[in-house]
Amino acid sequence: MKVAVFSTRGYDRDHLDAANAGRHELLFHDCHLAAATAAVASGCQAACLFVNDRADAAALQGLANAGVRLLALRSAGYNHVDLAAAGRLGLSVARVPAYSPYAVAEHAMALVLVLNRKIHRAWNRVREGNFALDGLVGFDLHGKTVGVIGTGRIGAVFAGICRGFGCQVLAHDTIPDPALAAAGVRYVALSEVYAGSDVISLHCPLIAPTRHLINAAAITAMRPGVMLINTGRGALIDTPAVIAGLKSGRIGALGLDVYEEEERLFFADHSSEVITDDVFARLLTFPNVVITAHQAFFTREALDRIATTTIASLDAFAVSGQVPSECRVVVAVTATS
Repeated sequence: MKVAVFSTRGYDRDHLDAANAGRHELLFHDCHLAAATAAVASGCQAACLFVNDRADAAALQGLANAGVRLLALRSAGYNHVDLAAAGRLGLSVARVPAYSPYAVAEHAMALVLVLNRKIHRAWNRVREGNFALDGLVGFDLHGKTVGVIGTGRIGAVFAGICRGFGCQVLAHDTIPDPALAAAGVRYVALSEVYAGSDVISLHCPLIAPTRHLINAAAITAMRPGVMLINTGRGALIDTPAVIAGLKSGRIGALGLDVYEEEERLFFADHSSEVITDDVFARLLTFPNVVITAHQAFFTREALDRIATTTIASLDAFAVSGQVPSECRVVVAVTATS
C-alpha cells in the first residue's frame, strides 16, 4: 500500500523503514495532520498518525477525499481521532495497544525521583560550582503512599515499581486488576486516593469522564504538599487549577510529560523562539516543576514495537481489508436509509 506518514522525525523513519522492509510505499511528512495538510495523502490508501495529529472531522474528510481507507495510529490512545466521523466516512482505525508499558512507567518513576531529590536543581548547582545542600532535602520514598489512577498495562507496571520501593499503593480503576490486588495494591474510591496519597500518578485514558479529572475540587481534596505526576494525556489535568495549587502549596511538586496544548510545542525545536503560551511559560517558572516533552514512550524497545505493530496492521489491511483484532479501534458507523 501507499501510506502517508504524518509528524515524522528521523527516528520514526528509521524504525518504520526497518520494520517495513520495502513492503509498503511509505511517504514521510514532517507536517502534522490537519484539514489544511490532509491533501498530501493524495493517492494513498492509508495514513499513519501520531498523538498530536489533528484527526478531526475536517481532516478525516480530507483524507477520505484523498483516497485513504485506513488510519494507522502510532499510539495506544486515540482521543485525537473523531471516531464518529471515521465511521461515517468508512475509515478503519488501527492503533498500537501495547508498545512498552515499562518505558512510560519507568519515566513516571524517574520524574518522582528527580522531583523528590531535587536532581534538576542539584545538577545546575554543581555545574556552577555550588555544592551547598540547602533547599535540596527530599524524603524517603520507602513507606510513603502512592496513588495510581488507572491500572491498565502502564499503571500496573508503575504500581509494581512503587511496591519495589517499599511504598503502599492505593489504586483507582473502573476495572480493578485482581493480580495487583493480590500483590497488595489496595483499590479505593478516588476520594481516598486524593486524601491518602503522598504521590499521585495518572495512567488513565483521556475520555469524557477523565477530562480535567484533576481540577480545583480534586486538588483541594489532596494532601497538602502532594506530588502529582502525569505521563498520560495532558487534558487529564486542568492546568490553571494546577498552577493555583502550586502557588498555594497544596501541590508540592509537579512532573509532566504531557501538556493539554502540547500540539503547538512538543516534538519540535523552539529554542530560538519566544514561547507565546503563557500558561506553559508560567509552569516553567516553578522550581518544583519538571516537564519533559512527551518522551516517556521514547525507548528503543517501544519504537521497535510501535513500528512492527503498525506495519503488521498495514500488512493485514492490504491483504484482507481488516486490521488485527487486538489493534482495531471500533468506530461509530452511521446507519443510512
